Amino acid sequence: MDTNITKLFAIKYPIIQGGMIWNSGWQLASAVSNAGGLGLIGAGSMYPDILREHIKKCKTATNHSFGVNVPMLYPNIEEIMQIIVEEGVKIVFTSAGNPKTWTEILKKEGITVAHVVSSAKFALKSQDAGVDAVVAEGFEAGGHNGREETTTLCLIPNVKRQIDVPLIAAGGIGTGSQILAAFALGADGVQIGSRFAATRESSANQDFKNAIVNAKEGDTQLTLKELAPVRLIKNDFYNQVQEKYKQGTTAEELKELLGRGRSKKGMFEGDLINGELEIGQVSALIDSIPTVAEVFDELLLDYQASKNRLLQL
Repeated sequence: MDTNITKLFAIKYPIIQGGMIWNSGWQLASAVSNAGGLGLIGAGSMYPDILREHIKKCKTATNHSFGVNVPMLYPNIEEIMQIIVEEGVKIVFTSAGNPKTWTEILKKEGITVAHVVSSAKFALKSQDAGVDAVVAEGFEAGGHNGREETTTLCLIPNVKRQIDVPLIAAGGIGTGSQILAAFALGADGVQIGSRFAATRESSANQDFKNAIVNAKEGDTQLTLKELAPVRLIKNDFYNQVQEKYKQGTTAEELKELLGRGRSKKGMFEGDLINGELEIGQVSALIDSIPTVAEVFDELLLDYQASKNRLLQL
């Protein structure tokens, strides 16, 4: 599975673990890297000192490539970037912001930069900003999402024909057959989130992991587009949001309902009633909580079986 992505990140398989808040600590990132993929520490849910601790632990736990995912809308961004440089992190994935803000600065430090987008328009802006790779994330993805609602099936080929840098497909990918499909659409690699959220090494609460396993088709929904679009499991909190919409809510009222720490409450503390349970549509295909190594075994076996099936057509 040698591609531009395996060469760029010096990894065995072109499989990147999404840097999901409250899920992606050093244990998950190092396990993915040790299995041959690229593990990412999710800085979005970490104070700067906690991020530094996770980077140090990840360096001890793996000799392979790993990186940090940085949502640029979060506070303490300058301090976070300084820690990344000081700790010698070689790969950074940025999202939720203008790629021009940090790409040149990071690359001057010898850091490989990828940026997450939800449209061809922003993929081109990312390429113009000098990123080394683009992650194109479809509407199926969990967590914060694009407003365009373009599915991965449509997004990847449209982005592919407009950029020259390596392309990573994300959103709704959790099986080997879906990896093969992403390659057929033109991707050089894939980013997988939800499947890794429901692993033993994920830092998410066990009750949230169980909720992922129990999720069925149609159990997730994209909402809160007035603030920052997010896909989550329908629960009491989601129902409260929908009731606000029926009443003709304002963005300020939605902010008040959302409050602070709603995602931590759901994913890290396991409050399945009042918490924000961010996960993708592919959760309907997840029915177990294995180790990361077992996930890689499943992905690779399914990928090869799917490839063989196509060859027989």
